[in-house]
Amino acid sequence: MVKQLSKAGFLLLLVCLLVGTAGCGTSMESALRQTGGAKESVQANQDNAFYTRDSKIEEVKKDPVFKEYGRLIFPADEGYYSGDTLGTLSLIWYSNMDSDKTVEIANYMKTHASVGDVIFYDIYSEAEKAEEPEKSDTGLFFFKGEPGKRFAICNAGGGFAYVGAMQDSFPHALELSKKGYNAFALIYRPGAQTACEDLARAISFVFQHAEELEVDTAGYSLWGGSAGARMAAWLGSLGTAAFGENSLPRASAVIMQYTGHSEYTEHDPPTYVCVGENDGIANWRTMKQRLDRMKALGIDTEFHKYPGLSHGFGLGTGTAAEGWLDDAVAFWEKQVK
Repeated sequence: MVKQLSKAGFLLLLVCLLVGTAGCGTSMESALRQTGGAKESVQANQDNAFYTRDSKIEEVKKDPVFKEYGRLIFPADEGYYSGDTLGTLSLIWYSNMDSDKTVEIANYMKTHASVGDVIFYDIYSEAEKAEEPEKSDTGLFFFKGEPGKRFAICNAGGGFAYVGAMQDSFPHALELSKKGYNAFALIYRPGAQTACEDLARAISFVFQHAEELEVDTAGYSLWGGSAGARMAAWLGSLGTAAFGENSLPRASAVIMQYTGHSEYTEHDPPTYVCVGENDGIANWRTMKQRLDRMKALGIDTEFHKYPGLSHGFGLGTGTAAEGWLDDAVAFWEKQVK
């Protein structure tokens, strides 16, 4: 989505650029906020695009508007992706990459960051990061929806070796924000234990800062694909206290894509699952068997498998899975009514 200036805001910025006087304000952010431009709704459109399919990935990562967190937009370990432009980006273990969505996400981020919106939050303090440097490669990207609406945390997969956010959590968070939900995409430390600790911290962070984030903490949901789906399921099963944080309410719904996760408890939240029939990493039968057993315990579940799809199809645009996110949102809504 792209922040559109009011006419007055545009004129003020133009005068500042031409005249260069201190009286025009100290930054674009201050000018926008003076004119109310930063509070206007934003909507993605090509007229305001900063990046295209031909934009270099390094250009995005090193764009000054993103400050030090730009490097986390793509996998921190560069060995897990290929391609040097947004249009040629490919992630290991993922299929059906949508370059148009990649460009849209990059433009969404730059647009909001350019007008002073906070799109990234550290979940660990500087002291914690100094003690454990790997925590510097964590954080929450925020795709803001309507003030006061529920939140979701989306968790990308990557085999607990890297975080494939550009296919497996950023697109989901962006689409959820378009529906009005406040959506976060977690960048976590690879490794099952550390990833779950980071997700527990992320949930705690949102609860602690709910007022400034303008989110409703009641009835939140956890989303994930592949390894990210395991994270969402483990937090749903065991709760935040099992991973070193204070005990907090569990998610009202867990939304899972393509994972071989089979563990569950009688306390698991309602769970939605979707997977491709041709997934050679996460067999659809394993996922359905888990849900059948949960359903036998009285837990609400919903299962979908799609013909012709392999692992990591993300939003599934242009495939048999297209529209699954709408079904998942309806399932989530059903749990909080």
